[in-house]
Amino acid sequence: MPGRTPLPLPPRELPRVMFWRLRRNPLRRRSDLAQAWIGLGLTLAVPAATPLLMFLVGDAAQRHYARTAQHEAATRHHTTAVLVEDARSHPEPGSAEARQTLYPTQVRFTDAHGRTHTAHADAQPALPRGTTIRVWVDMDGDLTDPPLSPDQIRSRAMGSALIAVLGVHAAAALAYGTVHRVIQHHNLVAWETAWAATAPRWTTSP
Repeated sequence: MPGRTPLPLPPRELPRVMFWRLRRNPLRRRSDLAQAWIGLGLTLAVPAATPLLMFLVGDAAQRHYARTAQHEAATRHHTTAVLVEDARSHPEPGSAEARQTLYPTQVRFTDAHGRTHTAHADAQPALPRGTTIRVWVDMDGDLTDPPLSPDQIRSRAMGSALIAVLGVHAAAALAYGTVHRVIQHHNLVAWETAWAATAPRWTTSP
């Protein structure tokens, strides 16, 4: 109604519900308090450790992939291959999709030891036989991917760090879930034991 002062909203009870195990009350069990402290410890420890974990895992992954890139650069070489057949034609020549599509095409190339090989390499559509393309070859004379680039090293290191953080959070959640189930089982056993001692006094007829 106009001019009527709205009633104040009741205080939110969410924090009291979330942390009821930490409040002293006659119904609280020692197992409730233990579960509360374990949950609180995990809640504080995991976020606090996340930045350090990301740095350590990311740095280790960065060094690992950097060494991998150095090894690949030392054991792979860029060489010229000649198409021994016409590359497939794209159904929509000149389209953006055609410019991004590559087709496996048979090529001939020479490895670092002077041996001639024939294999299938990705080529742009409609390239005629005899066209040369650049390919990467390993020490065994097999076609391979180019060495890892700095961007690839960076993205893989970041991915490793994120996976490690997600793994820690999942492990913490699993640990708390396990603690909850163990404590719940303990409480049920204690309740059954107490009820077995109390039930006769409640059910015995006078």
